[in-house]
Parts: sequence; C-alpha cells; structure tokens
Amino acid sequence: MFRTVARTLMLMALAAAPPSGLAWTQQASMPPPAVPGSYARVNGTELHYEVRGNGQPLVMLHGGVDPSEMFGAPLVEMAKHFKVIAIDARGHGFSKDTNAPWSCEQAADDVAAVLTQLKIDKASVMGYSFGGAIALQFAIRHPDRLDKLVIVSAAYASKGQYPEVRTAFEQMPAMADSIGGEIAKSPLGKKYPGVDWPTMMRKTGELNRQDFDWSTGVRGIKARTLLVFADADFIRPEHIAEFYKLLGGGQRDAGFDGSLRSPNELAVIPGTTHYTLMASPAVTQYSTAFLAHQIVL
Repeated sequence: MFRTVARTLMLMALAAAPPSGLAWTQQASMPPPAVPGSYARVNGTELHYEVRGNGQPLVMLHGGVDPSEMFGAPLVEMAKHFKVIAIDARGHGFSKDTNAPWSCEQAADDVAAVLTQLKIDKASVMGYSFGGAIALQFAIRHPDRLDKLVIVSAAYASKGQYPEVRTAFEQMPAMADSIGGEIAKSPLGKKYPGVDWPTMMRKTGELNRQDFDWSTGVRGIKARTLLVFADADFIRPEHIAEFYKLLGGGQRDAGFDGSLRSPNELAVIPGTTHYTLMASPAVTQYSTAFLAHQIVL
C-alpha cells in the first residue's frame, strides 16, 4: 500500500493535478502566478492567502502536498458564488513554516487568525482531506466563527482509515527524503519552489500516523454541515455512515415531505477515489448548492 501511496504522490507531482476528469483537470493544473495574493503573519509564521470573488465569505482549505488540487478549478468555480479566502497551510504552497510539528488544531487556529486579520467575523469553511481535518477542528475550536461547514474526504477518527493507509503514513517519514527529492524535481516542485519537500513528506507522515478521535467534538457541532466522500475513498464506508450519524443524520425515515430529515447532508460521488475526488465537478456542484441553500435534484 505504501508503494501505492508513494506512486500516487509521484503521479500528482508529475501531473500537478488530480488524475481524472480531463477538462476539469486541465483547468485545475494551470500553474498559479508567481506568489499571488498576500501574507498574514500569524502564530509565529507567515501564511499565504488569496481572496477571490464576492458574496458570503468562504474559506477553502486544500489537501496535503498539492494545493492546486483545491486552488485550481474548484477555487475558480466557488469564487463565482462566494468571496473565497484560499489559505495555504504551514509549509504548503507559498506559506512559510516553523520547526514545530504540524497539527490540525494549530492549523485551525491559523485559519481563525487569518480571518481576524481580514476583519471577517464569521465564514463558511470547506476543506478537502488534510484541509477537511483542519476545517473540522475549526468547527470544534472556533464555533462562533463558523457559518456552514463542508468536509470533503476526511475522517473524524484515525480508525476511519483503512489499515493499509495507516501503515503507509507510519512508513512515510522514513521515505521522506527520496519522495520529497523526486517531487522537488517535478513540475509540482517548480510550481511551489519555496517548499521543503522532504520536510513536508516527513511532517505529513508524522502528523497522519497519530491516533485521534474527535467524535465528542463532532457531536457538538451546531453549524449546518455537508459531508462529501468518494465511493471508493480511503475512508471506510462504515466510518462515513457513522460520521453522518454523529451529526444527526441517518437516524430515521425523513418522512414523505422530508420534514424529519437532518439539516446536515451527505454526498457520495460515484466513480471517484480519495485521490481523484476533487477532479469531479460534482464536489463543487453539491457544495455550492448546500452553501447557497439550494436543492440539487
């Protein structure tokens, strides 16, 4: 499995985009301008962010390794409807890093600090994978700053990931130099020349091999929430169902008129995996409809 994950990372590096959905992928893989946007000095480092579009504020948080998965076509599409604040996590994209280990809790506090600098009291938050975990911690740690929440392919507990995925993350730090060195020479490395790729891979492995269980915090989330997963995700389907149940969904029949359903929603996108999910336009379609209080038929 680790070879599969490593190979996936290398394919991402060579293509600099998710490997499915040709037209969508081509738009997503367009290289960003040289260091666009602005920097916010927060919590001992400098985070890069962009603001695009108009309307209600929406923070978008990318997955690990390649921010362009989230900040290519998905960002462009969401910025048609919302004022998007796209934030590069520590050590990712154009953001700076520190010597400290990464944590989703610290990253969530970083997001809150950026919003404070932008004088945004409350925003919706949408995160994919690593960004989804950060978004979940933002909901738990900063509930008064959250409007609506969209979690894309992230688990609320480490047990939600398949055992082979856990094993791959456990082994990743030992492979960090070789994988990071290859990515540094790839188009992805040229796109983000300031990233220390071996350090990124080491910290990614160290972060993701930690056991965690945020179920108590999930139960306390009051904001309306949309969960989005691939039908062949690296997260177990039982965990996906339990995640939805923790948010009040899947408890009973919704009734003929749907009046007894949960205010929270679940979408499973067919024909996708964790690694190709953001290449599907369905993700932004369902997310836009949810955030705009529309119904997708």
